[in-house]
Amino acid sequence: MTGLKTRLAMMVALLTVFTASLKTFADSPAEQPAQGPLKVFILAGQSNMVGAGVVPLDPNRNDGRGSLEAMVKDPKMAARTKHLVATDGHWAVRDDVWIWYFDRKGKLTTGYGSRDTMIGPEFGFGHTVGEALNEQVLLIKIAWGGKSLAVDFRPPSSGGEVGPYYTQLMQHVREVLGDIQSHFPQYDGRGYELAGFGWHQGWNDRINQAHNDAYEENMSNFIRDVRKELKAPELPFVIAETGMSGHEEKHPRALSLMRAQAAVAERDEFQGNVAFVGTKDFYRPKDQSPSGQAYHWNNNAETYYLIGDAMGAAMLDLMQDADE
Repeated sequence: MTGLKTRLAMMVALLTVFTASLKTFADSPAEQPAQGPLKVFILAGQSNMVGAGVVPLDPNRNDGRGSLEAMVKDPKMAARTKHLVATDGHWAVRDDVWIWYFDRKGKLTTGYGSRDTMIGPEFGFGHTVGEALNEQVLLIKIAWGGKSLAVDFRPPSSGGEVGPYYTQLMQHVREVLGDIQSHFPQYDGRGYELAGFGWHQGWNDRINQAHNDAYEENMSNFIRDVRKELKAPELPFVIAETGMSGHEEKHPRALSLMRAQAAVAERDEFQGNVAFVGTKDFYRPKDQSPSGQAYHWNNNAETYYLIGDAMGAAMLDLMQDADE
């Protein structure tokens, strides 16, 4: 009996040591790194940041061509888009990426475009950065249709009257960041880091010659002013080209505005912290799309997804450069 008690005591002691070892191993920073602060990305612009990419495959809209549903069913896109669909066949809902878009907020999935049946660049962007980052991600999307940089988003450094939508943009960012908990009850108070700013806009400036001519300077002022107001002097910025009509675009103002967007990222002061994303390759013609609405990328969801994905990849590159 005594021998049995001794063996039992030894077993308990060994189990205690083993349990303690497991806890030490689990708590080891090398094996279980502590998650850092919330990574916050601001996505802003006009109607093509709002987003008009059609999600459902509607036979009445060009037999469903160009819809998000058709894209994920395309064998050529299957490997690239498999993470967009959950195992039950529904659209994936990302626990690790939250989105705030005015009265809509929650976990990233489809339906954060101009309607709940549409997507914008936030969809591809959120999936791309969410796949790459270990930290929780928050997208703050602030966009309105039909807005110019020269007037509506006019930054303070450009002189004249500050654009009312520039002011609203700053107000919305501060409001969300000032009370994250009320918008996202899952937030555990670990703090946040402004990680990047994505911009997709241009139509309302390219249709006005004076606005077009001032675009490069206004965009540069916008970047500087946003960084100053948000107290983030090196905030990575990604500018997505307003490349509607693709490589077939011939209008002088359209070509001039796209050159201006690219030129901003080429300025010495913005090397390594501002990126330009060409989008003309993502254009899909009317016969491959739900509509012929050229200024909204023909409502092609593949286009909007690829724009967001490219913006996300460019953002990750800027973030990596900043860390090196």
